[in-house]
Amino acid sequence: MKRTGLVLDLSFTEHDPGNYHPEAPGRIEAIHRQLKADRIVGKCLPLELRDVTDDEILLVHSESYLKTVKTEIDGKRSGTLSTGDTNFGPRSLAIAKQAAGSLLNAIDGVMTDQLDNAFCAVRPPGHHATASRGMGFCVFNNAAIAARYARKKYGSERVAIIDWDVHHGNGTQDIFYEDGNVFYFSTHQHPWYPGTGKFDETGQGKGRHTTMNAPLPAGSGMDEVGHAFRKRFAVKMKEYQPDLVIISAGFDSRDGDPLGDFTLTDPQFVELTGILSGIAGEFAGGRLVSVLEGGYNREGLAKAVSEHVSALLG
Repeated sequence: MKRTGLVLDLSFTEHDPGNYHPEAPGRIEAIHRQLKADRIVGKCLPLELRDVTDDEILLVHSESYLKTVKTEIDGKRSGTLSTGDTNFGPRSLAIAKQAAGSLLNAIDGVMTDQLDNAFCAVRPPGHHATASRGMGFCVFNNAAIAARYARKKYGSERVAIIDWDVHHGNGTQDIFYEDGNVFYFSTHQHPWYPGTGKFDETGQGKGRHTTMNAPLPAGSGMDEVGHAFRKRFAVKMKEYQPDLVIISAGFDSRDGDPLGDFTLTDPQFVELTGILSGIAGEFAGGRLVSVLEGGYNREGLAKAVSEHVSALLG
């Protein structure tokens, strides 16, 4: 059994985007119940929570955006961020800082060989947040901050971020589009929110050919997603040879999710996890960190997460 770190804390329910919002506190509650019921929690190594610092946020986000977030969210009862469709409540900034910061504890764990891999059940999600704009339910780009943190603290030179959320992670792509130290790969429904992630979006400058998109039609399942992973992406990784693998694990690509039309099943998430664990094992000493993105059918989300973490445990 692998040493799998786990960030799982009910404090992440304190980010409240409002009644009837799909990115609801109940997502974490459902995951918490399922992992306990499946006796997975006791098999993992618990990771402590911590706040991301301003300097760590600024590894990715602009000073002006950070100021906007602090001005608009901190201490306010509720509202919507002016930069995009991200609702917040009175505790949202504090919890967003915990989400990003706790992921960095997972990075520390795998980079210092205390852990083989980790899963972080945090919210709000992050992959739509660009350097200067929060949108799509996201405040800070958790995965992007983690990649830049690994580079600054541990000298990682080739981080691979794999995004299987049904929505394209426009923020992550935008942040690293000209950065050859991070390879971004996304399978996503297209056309769909946010409208980015076309096949010919492959990076620019130093980041040329370090972005890979697999835009797929509604109804796509493992035939289409699996092909993109096994063929195009796996072949590219033999050339890129990542030294750290980060998964933007969005489970709204699961069959039956209300915000997507993909048809992936729980065993297929296990299969995708195995592919990425194999890549991490071959090139990155096994170092893999997974962070929750979307997934809005709570029961389905919880079951998929349970299977994913079980696969990480091996």
